[in-house]
Amino acid sequence: QVQLVESGGGLVQAGGSLRLSCAASGRTFSNYAMGWFRQAPGKEREFVAAIGWSGSNTNYADSVKGRFTISRDNAKNTMYLQMNSLKPEDTAVYYCAADHLGNGNRKVELYDYWGQGTQVTVSS
Repeated sequence: QVQLVESGGGLVQAGGSLRLSCAASGRTFSNYAMGWFRQAPGKEREFVAAIGWSGSNTNYADSVKGRFTISRDNAKNTMYLQMNSLKPEDTAVYYCAADHLGNGNRKVELYDYWGQGTQVTVSS
């Protein structure tokens, strides 16, 4: 089992920045690829960004490419999502997830463990 806890969400104005964190406990963090997903009200959960187990492989949704940066610190069992130039359409609950087989997958169904989510609200 891997337990994941997100933090860092909040309310920010358009154009602002937030940094989300995902703290992992349980099994060896560095054995898992990790991902960020988000879900807005009335919409399906969608891929945001993913990172391989070593941190050298990253993958981004087109909608966030150039604005968001995913990273991880295996020594601290933590993954991050730096979000810059935020837009109202980025408003959603953001979830982190762990994938023990992949190396940066985009599909929700390929992830084994999920956090409880953190709310990000971007005002216009």
